[in-house]
Amino acid sequence: MSGGGPRHGTIVDRRPNGGGLTGAVGSYVVRDDEDERYYTFDYQQIVTEGFRTIRTGERVRFHVSAQRPDQAEFVIRLDQPDPAEYYR
Repeated sequence: MSGGGPRHGTIVDRRPNGGGLTGAVGSYVVRDDEDERYYTFDYQQIVTEGFRTIRTGERVRFHVSAQRPDQAEFVIRLDQPDPAEYYR
């Protein structure tokens, strides 16, 4: 699926590199709940009011990039952690 409306998925992996223009920043992998395809993205695609970080297992909403159909963009966390629990 390329382009289109919002998708829902689960973060299944975080890699220490592979994201950003030079591939030097961390990247994430999200598995689409509907078609079970995998998409990658980096922290720049996380839409947030706070820290641009996501943990494996978190649910997200995202769009598939029209330019790169293997990439997610406009990633929004659906399960906001309790700050006290998050920083233990």
